[in-house]
Amino acid sequence: MKKEFYVICDNIRSLENVGSIFRTSDALGVAKIFLCGITGKPPHHKISKTALGAEERIPFEYCKQTSRLLDKLKKSRINIIALEQALPARQAGKQSINYLKLKPKFPLALILGNEVKGVSKAVLKKSDKIIFLPMSGQKESLNVAVSFGVAGYEINKYRK
Repeated sequence: MKKEFYVICDNIRSLENVGSIFRTSDALGVAKIFLCGITGKPPHHKISKTALGAEERIPFEYCKQTSRLLDKLKKSRINIIALEQALPARQAGKQSINYLKLKPKFPLALILGNEVKGVSKAVLKKSDKIIFLPMSGQKESLNVAVSFGVAGYEINKYRK
């Protein structure tokens, strides 16, 4: 089975974050980005500003509803991993694990959530696993694009 890596942007509001996700996806060799809900899509100058051309190289698809996309991906036997803080995962009735303890199975799709609200409960419930980045400071989370970089490079270790 191919070790394909996909990214799902679940209602990401900042076009600059979307551009950064495209750029990091290019560096990681991501097969495709799914832009869902309110997430902006290329072409847009704010995305291009941070993507620096990666938005022209990485295939992408717009999907209005993330939940429907997950149903489609699951039928294709793609493992769905959400990147979210531990508390929202518990509120959705799911257990989350430290991203360093994930033993990813491919093909894999990593869900990145809204900068304020995170990944929706409905989407968390459909995820096969939920991972979190441990935080030592007073802030509860990192910027979504930075979080993706950290988790994405860890997941990529298993594609070799």
